Amino acid sequence: MPEMILIVDDEPELVRPLEFAFKREGFQTRIAHDGRTALARAAELPRPDVVLLDLMLPDISGTEVCRRLKADPSTRSIPVIMVTARGEEIDRVVGFEVGADDYVVKPFSTRELVLRARAVMRRNVAEAAPVPVADITTFGRLRVDEGGHRVWV
Repeated sequence: MPEMILIVDDEPELVRPLEFAFKREGFQTRIAHDGRTALARAAELPRPDVVLLDLMLPDISGTEVCRRLKADPSTRSIPVIMVTARGEEIDRVVGFEVGADDYVVKPFSTRELVLRARAVMRRNVAEAAPVPVADITTFGRLRVDEGGHRVWV
């Protein structure tokens, strides 16, 4: 099943080319033009693999949308990329503090945004992968983790 991208922005002239670019790269897309719709669309099944989120939305700020997504157990693991015209350091810091996984300032390269979305999804999959159990051998009081290159006495 193709990856699902939720694009949240109130500017149709930006949403259309993003939707086209992601579809051309094999993604499915969902669109939301305000924060309330974004929260509802993020909760729909199948869940989006990434949310592209503008900070300046007409009803709820993008930071509040991100905060709510990260607070909800059903949407907590969805990566969020802030896509906004607000590029000051404080804006980026706040974005990361509320749970954004990446931050892209407008104007941006559509190709770069697609690649950033793929990178965030790869990291998300890697973090969710189970950690292999260490193969520890015990010799009396000596324990050896050969794979981890560790020894305990």
